Amino acid sequence: MEITCKRCHVTILAENCYCPACGLPQLVYTADETNGQSPVERWTGAVRDASTVDWKPAMRVAILLAIPAGLLSSGFSPVNILGLFWMGGAAAWAVVLYVRSQRPAWITMGAGARIGLVTGLLAGWLAFSVSGGGLFMQRFVLHQSSQIDGEWKNRVALSQQMTQQFASQMGVTDPAQAKAQEAWMLSPEGHAGIEAFGFASNALFLLFFATGGGALGARLLARRRRTEV
Repeated sequence: MEITCKRCHVTILAENCYCPACGLPQLVYTADETNGQSPVERWTGAVRDASTVDWKPAMRVAILLAIPAGLLSSGFSPVNILGLFWMGGAAAWAVVLYVRSQRPAWITMGAGARIGLVTGLLAGWLAFSVSGGGLFMQRFVLHQSSQIDGEWKNRVALSQQMTQQFASQMGVTDPAQAKAQEAWMLSPEGHAGIEAFGFASNALFLLFFATGGGALGARLLARRRRTEV
């Protein structure tokens, strides 16, 4: 006998414990007839809700994929320009590996997004730590402070030049304010604050893409399951 899923209305077998299309747990009933009495319906078992996450295996795959994603996305990686793609791909693959270990092998987009969020948190923290730790090593251990400061002065000069050009086009010029801003950016506090803000902003973008990657991975799995049905 076949029944219809209450959520997506896909036709499924009555003995199935979950919907193969959307993962909604199904109530499975059997009819027992005793002493000529009318059949009695009873639930034959509990199933995992596809919208929940079993965090023990989820954390394993999240950590496994967050490490390479965080290292590739750090400021000292030669391919960090592709960090958003590393992060989204790692989160999507974490969802795929997690689902492979589950019964039923299914997950909702919300649960996938949560796994992606955790993967992004771990990878973003690692990328932030590696980037900050690398700068500390360069300045205080390898004694490359003069080189770092020289590169920073060039960046500040270029930034100030672009800002002044934009201000002149807008008809707003304030040389005193521009000098004060440049002095603050060249100060140790300003340099550290801008670098920290850049690292934190990068980590937030990585986190956003990881969440989206987890949801996308769950969505792609859903499409594949629907085509199989």
